[in-house]
Amino acid sequence: MSYLAFLVPIAILLGLSGLAAFMWTLRSGQYDDLDGAAERILMDDECEWINSSIRITYSRPWA
Repeated sequence: MSYLAFLVPIAILLGLSGLAAFMWTLRSGQYDDLDGAAERILMDDECEWINSSIRITYSRPWA
């Protein structure tokens, strides 16, 4: 029975730390753009950006 006096507070602390981490993600805006990742998967593999007069082409090396 003495092991319960040790395990119950640990379980409560782990649960509260998980809840605190979840609340932090809500407040920091982690779930604001849920459609962004779904739309990025449909974009082309190569993106061309023009920055001033420099043209940079990014592509994934495994594609």
